[in-house]
Amino acid sequence: MTRHRGSRRCLQYYQDNRFILRDISGVFKPGTTTLVLGQPGSGKSSLLQLLSGRFPLESGDITVEGDVMYNDESRGSLATRLPQFAAYVPQQDLHLSTLTVRETHELAHTCNTAYFENHVEELLSGGARKEDNAEAQATARSLLRCLPQITLELLGLQHCADTNIGGHLQRGVSGGEKKRVTTGEMLVGFKLALFLDNITTGLDSAAAFDIISTLRGRARSFGQTVVAALLQPAPEIFELFDDVLLLMRGRVAYHGPVQEVRGYFESLGFYCPPGRDFADFLMDLGTDEQLRYQTGSAQTPPRTAEQYAAVFTSSSIYQQELQQLETPVDPSMAESTHKYMDSIPEFQQGFMASTCTLVRREMLVLSRNAAFVVGRAVMTVVMGLLYASTFYDFEATDVQVIMGVIFSVIFFVSLGQAAQIPTLFEARDIFYRQRRANFYRSSSFVLASTLSHIPVALFETLVFGSLIYWLCGFVPDVELFVRYEAIVFLSSLAFGAWYFLLVALTPNMNVAMPMAMLSVLFFVMFSGFAIPKDQIPDYLIWLYWVSPVAWGIRGLAVNQFRAPRFDVCVYEGVDYCTLSGGTMGEYYLSLFDVPADKKYVDLSMVFVVGCYLLFLGLAVWALEHRRFKGPEDGGVGLSDLNESSYGLVKTPRGTEAVDITVQLATGDYKRNFVPVTLAFEDIWYSGVSGFARPGFMTALMGSSGAGKTTLMDVIAHRKPGGSVRGRILLNGHEASDLAMRRCTGYCEQTDVHCEGATFREALTFSAFLRQPADVPDSVKRDTVRECLELLDLHPIADRIVRGASMEQLKRLTVGVELAAQPSVLFLDEPTSGLDAAAAKAIMEGVQKVARSGRTVLTTIHQPSAEVFGLFDSVLLLQRGGRTVFFGDVGPQCRDLVQYFEQLPGVAILRPEANPATWMLECIGAGVNTGDKSSVNTSVDFADLFETSKLQEQLDATMKEPGVASPSDDHSEPTFTSKRAAGALVQLHFLLQRSFRSYWRTASYNVTRAGISVILALIFGVAFLGADYGSYAGANAGVGMLFIATGFNGIVSFFGVLPVAVSDRASFYRERASQTYSAFWYFIAGSVVEIPYVLASTLLFSAIFYPMVGFTGGFVSWLLFWLNTALLVVLQVYMGQLLAYALPTAELAMVVGVVVNTASFLFMGFNPPVNSIPAGYKWLYQIVPLRYSFSALAALVFADCPVTGDSDIGCQDLTNAPVTLTFSNVKEYVEYTFGARNDQLARNMGVVVLIIVVLRLLGLLALRFINYERR
Repeated sequence: MTRHRGSRRCLQYYQDNRFILRDISGVFKPGTTTLVLGQPGSGKSSLLQLLSGRFPLESGDITVEGDVMYNDESRGSLATRLPQFAAYVPQQDLHLSTLTVRETHELAHTCNTAYFENHVEELLSGGARKEDNAEAQATARSLLRCLPQITLELLGLQHCADTNIGGHLQRGVSGGEKKRVTTGEMLVGFKLALFLDNITTGLDSAAAFDIISTLRGRARSFGQTVVAALLQPAPEIFELFDDVLLLMRGRVAYHGPVQEVRGYFESLGFYCPPGRDFADFLMDLGTDEQLRYQTGSAQTPPRTAEQYAAVFTSSSIYQQELQQLETPVDPSMAESTHKYMDSIPEFQQGFMASTCTLVRREMLVLSRNAAFVVGRAVMTVVMGLLYASTFYDFEATDVQVIMGVIFSVIFFVSLGQAAQIPTLFEARDIFYRQRRANFYRSSSFVLASTLSHIPVALFETLVFGSLIYWLCGFVPDVELFVRYEAIVFLSSLAFGAWYFLLVALTPNMNVAMPMAMLSVLFFVMFSGFAIPKDQIPDYLIWLYWVSPVAWGIRGLAVNQFRAPRFDVCVYEGVDYCTLSGGTMGEYYLSLFDVPADKKYVDLSMVFVVGCYLLFLGLAVWALEHRRFKGPEDGGVGLSDLNESSYGLVKTPRGTEAVDITVQLATGDYKRNFVPVTLAFEDIWYSGVSGFARPGFMTALMGSSGAGKTTLMDVIAHRKPGGSVRGRILLNGHEASDLAMRRCTGYCEQTDVHCEGATFREALTFSAFLRQPADVPDSVKRDTVRECLELLDLHPIADRIVRGASMEQLKRLTVGVELAAQPSVLFLDEPTSGLDAAAAKAIMEGVQKVARSGRTVLTTIHQPSAEVFGLFDSVLLLQRGGRTVFFGDVGPQCRDLVQYFEQLPGVAILRPEANPATWMLECIGAGVNTGDKSSVNTSVDFADLFETSKLQEQLDATMKEPGVASPSDDHSEPTFTSKRAAGALVQLHFLLQRSFRSYWRTASYNVTRAGISVILALIFGVAFLGADYGSYAGANAGVGMLFIATGFNGIVSFFGVLPVAVSDRASFYRERASQTYSAFWYFIAGSVVEIPYVLASTLLFSAIFYPMVGFTGGFVSWLLFWLNTALLVVLQVYMGQLLAYALPTAELAMVVGVVVNTASFLFMGFNPPVNSIPAGYKWLYQIVPLRYSFSALAALVFADCPVTGDSDIGCQDLTNAPVTLTFSNVKEYVEYTFGARNDQLARNMGVVVLIIVVLRLLGLLALRFINYERR
């Protein structure tokens, strides 16, 4: 691609005629760089996604009018291949956390350069045959092999190339480094156009300059077209671009040369004053801020986006643009580029090569997920030994036990694969981004994911299957064993593919996990085991024939009973041919209505393989055609186009509202906190010392990776683990952990919040729980109101956090800490992801907070000259963490500039330059320093600082009383309680937030309510008119309760896991600030579940109980509902416990599978109570679900009118084997399944006791376990 041509493009959402982009026409030329500017919500990301072919149009609710032309090739003709020519770097940094930086780039390189190996060879060899130019071939291969390393060096990532990328709970690279990883991943390869969306967010200004400068050089050298949207470009970066495109609410206000933009807007009557970054000036236009730039030379300057667009379309610059649009592409250039573009395939790797690449990646990721792999291995061995020892050496004629073993094997492999669902969701988000970039095919991704599962499935099959087969007493025949293992292995693969399909079809884990368990219920219920085939109604029998669990059981059963050993007429003295007209094996198969033909062994394998392939095919289709809105699509989905949603097309801007004047009642606030001087002395890692005084703002700056966040974490006592050398002091006193957490606020880089709260509620929560209890409520509400005004959150104050844009979340993160009114405020990159106007507004607000007597320490990247001038002092670190400057900035940064200008080899600051950028360039920050005239690499700035007067001033200040030593004039911050708010206040706000959040989390609560109804209807339809008086009917009825008990619990357990794990992140942040006690958080989490559990179980019981034909009266129904509710509460609390106690959702699910399968084994149904080995009776006594199952079974089947109001238990037991002498259903159920009506109260009491124990364990986990890694 060498040229982009666009005519009118508008994206329209017809429901309310809302435009994202409107009447945009322009040309982006090869070899040029274009800067896209605009307020948040102006359409920058949408434009870049559209031009790069990444705009998510799958839903069909968004239409594109007009077209985009690439050297006269239409967007439609290149739709599938466009990502091969156009790279798009998204705002979000989504990566596999266990891969290293180098591995991430090497994967991108492999996926994006396979085709070019031959292409580059041809260029180097001048078209000669490969045999004639071996040197050219070797050079080409060497060049291609070096591309990932070259990219790492260009982006300054070589020092962390072998570091894992990491995540919120895993240590890894810094935020700035992760941003560069994202950039490098998408730029690898030979792209002709680069569309870059806020790629400098989180980078220091020197690194940002280096990267943009490098991209400019690539554009010049290779004829690339570079279009970049940036939020806070410094003047030096602005000058690197050839053209600038200014967007206002989806319209073009200017698109033309950078050299002409100043004159153009001056002709409209706007003048950029000295000291104001010109890019910031441009983004202020169209807002109320533009009044400060009007010179009065124009009579009616434009005000709205429409007016700016109208003025621009009448300008000579726009007319020149139109002429370029109409000018045809040079024929020779068009021919060469068309030939080149036509030769490039949609995917650079072939199907098999791409699949192999992804298999290697998946295996690498799997090998590094040690907790998950070890957990699965332990689960397999433990459950194998447990099942094998429970059913050890069964009797060959005990068909119920044998069928129970077979069922347990298939059930275990079907349920066990659900543990991979969280991993699949993480992989899906990354797949969406890489698939849109044409890294690989959807089919390759699906196949690779399932192939990488084969080693795990093979291990589980060999270990678990072998233990069961040889210890339980299956026929000792190698051929039969191989068939048995094949069926188990294929079943494992099929269910892995099934869960993969569910992940592809559902929006999130809140929906996927309950749906997964519901589907397993379908498969199990109609498998022919718990409910015999002849008990399944004719209109549902088709479910028996499509259930993979049923086919697995069928294949294993026929494999066992049709073995030569059992395929005989006479066995142990019984002539089965005479008795039943068939062999011994056929007779026992007939008892469970299993077809006896030997072909069903092979047919079961064929059917399971067919299911496997069908599920994979459907997953490929779903991933290709039904993609859910991911983090990368923020601002362009349907929800973003609706006024009632959170990511508005017209996002509230910091400068849209009237000028804000925040009146801080300084006198009142001074009574609410103690002014604190923060000092840190000889902190190792690199022996850093410094201080921050009340009423002043101190900036902590340095290049990306210099250790700014690490130092701030250490000072703020937020670094878990490790040891700290040096002293941290508050008013000259050693800072205790309690004092540091109570009197400080910490604004983290990552924006972690309770997603179910509104913006106003989040601020109110912080204000009321973190401000002292003696502060009046009215003052706290005033604080919330001031924060909303200060951060311009009023327009979205009553919208929930879930779905908010990055800049809105960043404002909220700052606001939550400001609302706490701390004595010391730490802010870690509070302006990252914000536009210049919002950044300036926030930092001016922080300055007002500081002037009220608070101490402010802030890390900051890319501050504009105006923002940088707000700071009073700067602590500057170079790579390695050594101090190169600490002192006052001075008026207009004069003191800082004078210090550096007098150092040897430092260039003089240019008048229009940004001092912050210049300062970083002086010390060699950025990603390369070879071409910077201001850098003298022979100078050690840290050594110079140690011998400077500033070091002497620092040492002298540190010796002053109240800084590094106590003083009578500065009291020690002391606190009599760990938390500011009282217990009842904590409980009130936690309960309020929990109930509101649950009410707004429809994906969780609506899903479980719907599943309760579906479960009840399934059982009701299947058992409509059932006869429980017969032996088979009684077994079927108890089996129904067994499944209902188990799956009601399993659905609840797996459903709550993703919710609890998600909430845990915000809990860690709030606990670090001593916002509330873990005990009250635990109470709120316990209470909030109860009404939803009661409601969902009420729906279930109200439908289920009468439909299946249970005849008890109201009291029995009420007890049935209560027991079902207790069962669900128990499983929910168990899920919360594992979410709190274990590091990941995957491991929690593995443990959950172990607990639930063990519970299924010892509930008393399979095996029955009287068949449980004596050595395992203790497990029967402690399994929680056993008591719920016994209570429910006793209510229905072990109750007679003498003791209750049910008459099912008193029915005569008919069609029972002659060996059974029970007179009625009650006696049979009590003896066989241990369900006694006279133990009902005891069983319910034990369930309540277990619930209490689980909650206490959950409280201990919340209190003492923390998996956050910083």
